[in-house]
Amino acid sequence: MLELVGVRHEYDGRVVLDLERFAVAPGAAVAVVGPNGSGKSTLLRLLALLERPTVGRVLLDGTVVTPGGAARRRVTLVEQRPILFRATVRENLEFGLQVRGIRRTEVNRRIENVAARLSLTPLLGRRRHELSDGEVQRVAVARALAVEPDVLLLDEPASSADRAAALMLYRTLAEERARRPLAVCLASHQLEDAYRWADDVRALADGRLSPVTPENLFRVELMTAESGDLKRACVGTVEIAAMTDKIGPAILAVPPTDIFVSREPLASSARNTFPGRVTALARRRARDGAVHVTADVGVELVAVVSEEALRDLGLAPGSRVVFSFKASAVRVF
Repeated sequence: MLELVGVRHEYDGRVVLDLERFAVAPGAAVAVVGPNGSGKSTLLRLLALLERPTVGRVLLDGTVVTPGGAARRRVTLVEQRPILFRATVRENLEFGLQVRGIRRTEVNRRIENVAARLSLTPLLGRRRHELSDGEVQRVAVARALAVEPDVLLLDEPASSADRAAALMLYRTLAEERARRPLAVCLASHQLEDAYRWADDVRALADGRLSPVTPENLFRVELMTAESGDLKRACVGTVEIAAMTDKIGPAILAVPPTDIFVSREPLASSARNTFPGRVTALARRRARDGAVHVTADVGVELVAVVSEEALRDLGLAPGSRVVFSFKASAVRVF
């Protein structure tokens, strides 16, 4: 339905996005994750037709579109820090419907429906300055859902929400997708939410799609080699060793499947060995039969183990654990 083809986008001569192709199919639920500065917000603004890419094309249903065209009404973006009119919540929800010429009875029906689903009914008479940041985000999402776009783009929509409000948001999105053919593309720092909610999780790093899974991506400064191509980079309170000829700014990616998980240090040649404690276990639908083990080892890392290995190791939140991986397993780009 909506895609970027051969897109490169620059700000002041600096390339912030470089994608051969990025597509959001009809009815899809796509999550985009990555470190700060990876290009997630820029990607959403291009998809939303708010900016024209420096190079490349934006297509909707196979047709090239440009900012300001009629196609803009089919795509709606809710930014991380949304702007509301200095009016009541109800008036903010009404605006997009009124400019589309929708009848008053239908406007009222939609507002009552979306306000109830996002627990905004008691807030309809409040004005912008009377709302918390989390409430502002919910109003912005409700305003977007009320106009019933074909594609909904969300930039960190739950960043100011507590856990209950975030779950309500994702539940509302799921209900909307079940009700009609809505495609959603969401940028998030919350990997667990991305895996639970989205059908397709993609990672960005330095404006490019990452060749590895979204976990364990770190923006670093590679220090001068101590011997050959062996470099080290500070991540959290630990140093990660990697084999690369690069020096200076880089993105490190540690594939979760390349991390060895044990209760005690292993007798191995792995240059990266970090003791810590398990903080979470998750079974994610993206990988059937695999368990994601999150541990604090001075930095948060995620490893993948089988159900059998999990039982053999006896891991649970709070368990002591050791994560080990080779310098050659670390991807650098």
